[in-house]
Amino acid sequence: MPINNSRKHLNADSLFSKVRDGFDNVPDHRQSGKTKISITDALMSGLAVFSLKSPSLLCFEREIRNTPREKNLQTLFGIRRVPDDTNMRSIIDEIDPKHLTAPFKQVFSSLQKGKVLERFQFLNKYYLIACDGTGYFSSKSVHCAQCCEKHHRDGTTSYHHQFLTAALVHPKIKQAIPINAEPIIKQEGSNKNDCERNAGIRLVENIRREHPHLKIMMIEDALSGNLPRVLLLRKNNMNFILGVKPGSQKDFFERIDEKELARELAQKSIETDGFRHDLSFVNGVILNAKEGKTRVNFLKYIETDASGKTKKFSWITDVEITEENVYELMRGGRSRWHIENQVFNSLKNAGYQFEHNFGHGKKNLSTNFAYLMLLAFLIDQTQELCCEQFRNAKTFLGPLYNLWEKLRNLFDTFVIEDWKSIWAYLSKERQLIPFPPDSS
Repeated sequence: MPINNSRKHLNADSLFSKVRDGFDNVPDHRQSGKTKISITDALMSGLAVFSLKSPSLLCFEREIRNTPREKNLQTLFGIRRVPDDTNMRSIIDEIDPKHLTAPFKQVFSSLQKGKVLERFQFLNKYYLIACDGTGYFSSKSVHCAQCCEKHHRDGTTSYHHQFLTAALVHPKIKQAIPINAEPIIKQEGSNKNDCERNAGIRLVENIRREHPHLKIMMIEDALSGNLPRVLLLRKNNMNFILGVKPGSQKDFFERIDEKELARELAQKSIETDGFRHDLSFVNGVILNAKEGKTRVNFLKYIETDASGKTKKFSWITDVEITEENVYELMRGGRSRWHIENQVFNSLKNAGYQFEHNFGHGKKNLSTNFAYLMLLAFLIDQTQELCCEQFRNAKTFLGPLYNLWEKLRNLFDTFVIEDWKSIWAYLSKERQLIPFPPDSS
């Protein structure tokens, strides 16, 4: 069920204000005395592009001066001076992406303060953090020093950027809360491609540094179901549910097969909603024969639908598996798909246009735009969790693209005093005053 929470620090006006305060701390790389647009205004303008789901920077900038849109950007985003698209790109391009992770923690802290995150607790004490990667830029001509390269058989080269994203998820909650992301790009001083595994190390360390006391349970795919990842998570005091597959963990599955033949795997079957769930598990299996001491617990799951079609999954975890918790652990493992279905799919297909090139730049522009887009999505997810009027507007208008289109139309038609007024109007609960006001 959605959360009805009227606390001021959870509404959109407060969240955008917090983000703006965070952007005030981003160092200015430019020479003093020669700046007309502040770093904060440039970043908030970029955030506004993705919050309004503008199809391009040009559309965002068009006819902005002396219109309701300019006034609303000042009121609702706190932008004192909106840069044109060229200035926005040039300013944001020079900003170190590490400075754009702080707002995610600020929003997360607001959710903690509002006790919103209590509903995300898993097995009474853990918070499930799903982690996965996706691409946000690819080209055969445009590139920068940070682009990873792929050399094709026909002699051509393509260039790309990817993002490894971590989000708070729960099997029973539709919304996902991005808490951090790590670019998969060539690292400074290196000519070698970065990879998801190295980015994963950086991401885990960043999450633990920013959330030192959070009881985290990482859920990841079979790329992470190995000894180095398990040791990294243990070092950072994180629990885990990691996918494993026979093809990539052959010796481990040989030991599992031996235990299954010896009937050491416990069995449990459940039938719910037309599906049969067959679960097998065993605790204390050596993960890596060469290392010989790290033990994990194994869970195998087969789902069978009414037609007899099956799906098979398997995981390792450091949580002791029992008949009482095995079904919930399976649900936790499968909720990793929330980051693909709720986060990446929304960013690509629900108006955010994650794969559209808003500008690549020479340094950090593409990466920083990806951060700003993910931050806009985080604020939207928070509103969906906490703002009843936002949910009413979404329900009233149907598909999300309709909501975003109506939102942009409001910015060009009305002078708006706060975000609450927007959602109230879009759910037909309130009228707004057109711009300019009628002088008759």
